[in-house]
Amino acid sequence: MAEVTTSCMIRPVSTAIRAATEADAPFVAWVQQEAARSHLPYGFWDLAFLGPDTWRLSLIEKIVRAEARSFCHWSNFLIAEVDGVPAAGLSGYENPSVTAGDMLFAAMGEAFRAAGWTDLQAGAMQERILPFLTCIPEAAEEDWIVEWVATKPAYRGKGLVKALLQAILARGAERGHAQSQIALLIGNAAAQRAYESAGFRVVDEKTSTPFEATFGIPGIRRMLR
Repeated sequence: MAEVTTSCMIRPVSTAIRAATEADAPFVAWVQQEAARSHLPYGFWDLAFLGPDTWRLSLIEKIVRAEARSFCHWSNFLIAEVDGVPAAGLSGYENPSVTAGDMLFAAMGEAFRAAGWTDLQAGAMQERILPFLTCIPEAAEEDWIVEWVATKPAYRGKGLVKALLQAILARGAERGHAQSQIALLIGNAAAQRAYESAGFRVVDEKTSTPFEATFGIPGIRRMLR
């Protein structure tokens, strides 16, 4: 029998970095859930919204779409697409005490009302997240804050985070920020290596007993570039 040889052509992969639109809100909600989990089985959003992922993501999406433009808002995000499919994302924002403070609670309030939550449910959520709040890093008002970095499992290891970091740092520079900040959960060595390769360096960390009792790690590490 004659030997049959076959050959196949490898189709080039198309990758693009673009600004998020409101239509990306479901993916942005997923990015936030996965970024919060980091290298752990659960994270901030799991603690805040107890229940299955589908239900939790619907609540996060309401915060993403809220009129109050918190640091969770879709407009802060960049998306990496592979062949037209959202594969990774991250955000960059300024005025951290506003966007991650007052505006976040306003956005959460909008989401709770839309979901029909009672004051009792909202109060219970605020109690649950207290251990996490003990390790929130400090942030200078003039700094550009990079947040919520996550990649779909099938697209990891393909340089998408590197490209996204370059793009979001360029956005911060265009807006006049000389220094950028990013934070990560202590123990996420892969994320720390990625951020170091983008020029970030560890400056300090916050730890607490309640945080460690809740998440099994000491706290949060802060990096500056």
